[in-house]
Amino acid sequence: MPINFNKSEGLIPVIIQDFQTLQVLMLGYMNDEAYEKTKSEKRVTFFSRSKNRLWTKGETSGNFLEVVSIYKDCDDDTILIMAKPKGPTCHNGTDSCFATTNETTFLYQLENTLKARIESNDPNSYTVSLVQKGINKVAQKVGEEAVELVIEAKDDNPDLFLNEAADLMYHYLLLLQVKGFSLNDVEAILKERNRVK
Repeated sequence: MPINFNKSEGLIPVIIQDFQTLQVLMLGYMNDEAYEKTKSEKRVTFFSRSKNRLWTKGETSGNFLEVVSIYKDCDDDTILIMAKPKGPTCHNGTDSCFATTNETTFLYQLENTLKARIESNDPNSYTVSLVQKGINKVAQKVGEEAVELVIEAKDDNPDLFLNEAADLMYHYLLLLQVKGFSLNDVEAILKERNRVK
């Protein structure tokens, strides 16, 4: 069924949710034109009731909401958009319009830290020095850490086992970065496999 814009004088409520954290970021309204623009440009555009015109979130601030997926509710008169925020969502400078903090899980924070370290090109950074040695060295390090984890798994020292698991995770995330991928790419494959089973 198509979305029903006729129930509320041409406007429907749109809930924006962060695709990673699932935090609700804001509520806005769309008419048919805003909805079509959002779908085609992959950036959230609302119909501003105060300005009486289409308004792309971030058009002045640069804090766009990039569309990841769009869902409609069971009555075809409300939309949920999973989005990737490019900065604070609220005009007050907060993560969400509901005064809540939009925190990613630590692994996503670490992924962002690794990306920033690589871009910093800091010669004192272990991450930078490993990346500069090339993809083969990074991949080799993942292999070494995996073997060390397996060895510790056979023993009964939980501290050593967990530390090796952390070392493997760190180097695995670094390898993803060097290859130009992210945790989201891996999650997408796992989600697809989960649907198939």
